[in-house]
Amino acid sequence: MASKVSNLRITQTKQFLINAFYNLASQKDFEKITIANITKEAQVNRATFYAHFNDKYDLIDYIMGDFASASIESHTLDDMKFGEETIHQLIFAVYDFYQQPNIECRSSYGKWALPQMKEKILNELKSFLSKSLDYKYSDIEKDMFVPILSQIIHEGGLQLYLGKHTLKKEEVAKKIASFVVGGSQSFKGVSR
Repeated sequence: MASKVSNLRITQTKQFLINAFYNLASQKDFEKITIANITKEAQVNRATFYAHFNDKYDLIDYIMGDFASASIESHTLDDMKFGEETIHQLIFAVYDFYQQPNIECRSSYGKWALPQMKEKILNELKSFLSKSLDYKYSDIEKDMFVPILSQIIHEGGLQLYLGKHTLKKEEVAKKIASFVVGGSQSFKGVSR
C-alpha cells in the first residue's frame, strides 16, 4: 500500500511541475523560465524538481515524449496489424502530436524543440510499427522497413499539420496510406 501512495505522490508531483511549466510558458519566454520559477509555481523545492528532471530541457523532453506516446495510443489499438487503416491512424496521430504542444513560448525554443519533437514521434512510430509488423516480417526485414515506414508516416502527418495542400485531411491520409501499402502503382491522380 505504501508503494502505491508513493507512486501516486511521484506522479502528482511530476504533474504539478508540468502544469507549473505550462502556466509559466504562457506568461514568459522559454529562455527566461528558471527552475526557481517552476518550483515556486509548483510549490515544491528545487530538490524535488531535480528528483524528477535534470533541467528544464529534460522537462520539455519528458513532455514531448508523453505527447508522442499519447498521440499514438489515442489513434491505435495495441494489437493493430499493419495495413492501410493502421497507417491512416498513425498519420493522424502524428498530426495530433504536432497540434498538442500548445505552449505560447514555442518560438523561443523552436530550433531546439522541433528536432526533439520529430525524434520523439519517430521513436514512438518505430516502436508501434515494429510490433504491428511482427506477424509479417523477420527482425532483419523490420530493421530495414520500420525506419523507412516511420519517416513516410511522419512526413504524411507533418504535411497535414503544415496544411501545404488543397485536399481534405482525410483524403491526404488515405492517399498516403494507400501509397505505402500498395506502392506507387496505387497512387492515382498524379500527372506525369
